[in-house]
Amino acid sequence: MPPPSDIVKVAIEWPGAFPKLMEIDQKKPLASIIREVCDGWSLPAPENYALQYADSRNFYITEKNRNEIKNGAILRLASSPTQIAQAIHERIQSSSMDAKLEALKDLANHSLDITFAQEFINLDGISLLTQMVESGSERYQKLQKIMKPCFGDMLSFTLTAFVELMDHGIVSWDTFSVAFIKKVASYVNKTATDVSVLQRSLAILESMVLNSYDLYQKVAQEITIGQLMPHLQGADPDIQTYTIAVINALFLKAPDDRRQEIANILAQKQLRAIILSHVIRGNRSIQTEMAHQLFVLQVLTFNLLEDRMMTKMDPQDQAQRDIIFELRRIAFDVELEPSNSGSIEKRKSMYTRDYKKLGFINHVNPAMDFTETPPGMLALDNMLYFAKHHQDAYIRIVLENSSREDKHECPFGRSSIELTRMLCEILKVGELPCDTCNEFHPMFFTHDRSFEEFFCICIQLLNKTWKEMRATSEDFNKVMQVVKEQIMRALTSKPNSLDQFKSKLQNLSYTEILKIRQSERMNQEDFQSRPILELREKIQPEILELVKQQRLNRLCEGTCFRKISSRRRQDKFWYCRLSPNHKVLHYGDLEESPQGEVPYESLQDKLPVADIKAIVTGKDCPHMKEKGALKQNKEVLELAFSILYDPDDSLNFIAPDKHEYCVWTDGLNALLGKEMMSELTKNDLDTLLSMEMKLRLLDLENIQIPEAPPPIPKEPSNYDFVYDCN
Repeated sequence: MPPPSDIVKVAIEWPGAFPKLMEIDQKKPLASIIREVCDGWSLPAPENYALQYADSRNFYITEKNRNEIKNGAILRLASSPTQIAQAIHERIQSSSMDAKLEALKDLANHSLDITFAQEFINLDGISLLTQMVESGSERYQKLQKIMKPCFGDMLSFTLTAFVELMDHGIVSWDTFSVAFIKKVASYVNKTATDVSVLQRSLAILESMVLNSYDLYQKVAQEITIGQLMPHLQGADPDIQTYTIAVINALFLKAPDDRRQEIANILAQKQLRAIILSHVIRGNRSIQTEMAHQLFVLQVLTFNLLEDRMMTKMDPQDQAQRDIIFELRRIAFDVELEPSNSGSIEKRKSMYTRDYKKLGFINHVNPAMDFTETPPGMLALDNMLYFAKHHQDAYIRIVLENSSREDKHECPFGRSSIELTRMLCEILKVGELPCDTCNEFHPMFFTHDRSFEEFFCICIQLLNKTWKEMRATSEDFNKVMQVVKEQIMRALTSKPNSLDQFKSKLQNLSYTEILKIRQSERMNQEDFQSRPILELREKIQPEILELVKQQRLNRLCEGTCFRKISSRRRQDKFWYCRLSPNHKVLHYGDLEESPQGEVPYESLQDKLPVADIKAIVTGKDCPHMKEKGALKQNKEVLELAFSILYDPDDSLNFIAPDKHEYCVWTDGLNALLGKEMMSELTKNDLDTLLSMEMKLRLLDLENIQIPEAPPPIPKEPSNYDFVYDCN
């Protein structure tokens, strides 16, 4: 007979004693259980002891987390967090350098546990650490020459403990003094700082900037972009990652009117070139966190275009109208005529003719073409850049199309406006960077004006595709769809340079796109005749069951999910998988991303499928209803889902990608007997149905399948041909 669910069988260790096997009644107070354990080993004052897991983390067991104890767990009887916190607090203030160093090392290790962290913070431990950083280091500077390794370790452990304690979110970041910020910033500004000290200092500054606008202002006064640049040119990849993270934080939190100024400073300091040579084209592979920080920097850089993208052109603004005049001058090699040359009507007629050749929709007043946002003035900026920096290509495109009389001319103005809008959509200009994405494009780090160069390549592609399609103005939207497909397919391969991107596009001609589409259409062909549709309906339930079983099998294999915290660099993982009998979800925290499946025994928590009340997604998820920029991010919302179970608890997920999101939401809905509604299910169903249909129709190749069933023949005049076999 299985033991009651409230009874957990565990082993408890105590130094110098044989481990004790016992059953823990989860209904009994934890203090009573500890007293019973202490009595077994004749230990006085049980209130000074606590239970903790006997693993590498040594986390304390409390009334809040005791339900996580599983059968077979190995626990350890240890001094209570209050006792440990008080002892470390006293040892830190010791006059002995060796004792102080050991105490800080212990503090750095214990601070990972929120139970200990709370006790140490209650002793005003954060203030003690900040005072040590502010004033203590000056006292130790005299010792630094003779005890440099000891000093570096001591400061490193101090900052590590500080970072871990703050990461629990118990203390507000707004409570720190300018002196503390100055001291931490000084470690970043020095060129000969210990690597571990530099790492922690950069992490602290990033967290300050991201968590408090007041601290952002103070940090921005203490460190400059120029002081951060040498760290990017070093050989340590972690330091490079932390440095870009700080730059991104300063960029992200800067007021709108300051961001362009920061971008100009980054350009002056050649940040892009340094990242390209020392990070992207370095001798090391780019790790996930570095890829994420490069993605964030890419997004923030492109977001500088948002202001121009959302600015309408003022038809009365002479400076803006002069840009259009400049486009006309470059294209047709004409100088601005003086106001007294010819009649007004003649000049208007000449302008109208030229603006029509330039491909504007409004020939009389082309400024009206730029009043729609997006793309607003950004489109005009791109056109002028193309005309000035790629003048030969610009003149060729305009004159080539303006001289055609067969209605196949490609309107440069209209095309440029629509193309700019499309590129802004592809690069998601104006959206906050997603906290889970690391899809940066190396080619955008190869040029200071990468967006404009991107546009210049794509507008030439558009003109080429227009000619290949022999399109007319009625085909404009079709051409734009083909161009978007060409661009997206070329970007998928992540070219390392703009020249590589251009080469990819050369291989994706309109003819090639047609071949790809034809191939995809053949793989997903949908026959429309009634007999085929009837056969499709007949076999669809069988295919749907196959998809369902695949989803459930994937849930049984499990997936590693990442916990999103305020400090993304320190990835925290957890794993969830479905039991083979489809009755229980097993899940638990991991110290690092696993290689392959995680065994059920390693997952401490369970959730019976019978207890699941509902599956919610997106904004309906409890963890997406919290405030904060991260929670409002569109891409994170699209990957979020939650399991609601009794009474009001939830298991919250953020999928690693869209595919895993669809697999898990489909699988969970299938477990609850609900319909699988994801796009992945629709695509899989269509693909499998198409394959099954083709297999069943192989014998009918080259046979015309009628739309209607053949007529039933008339009854014979007699039935003499029927024999009774009996």
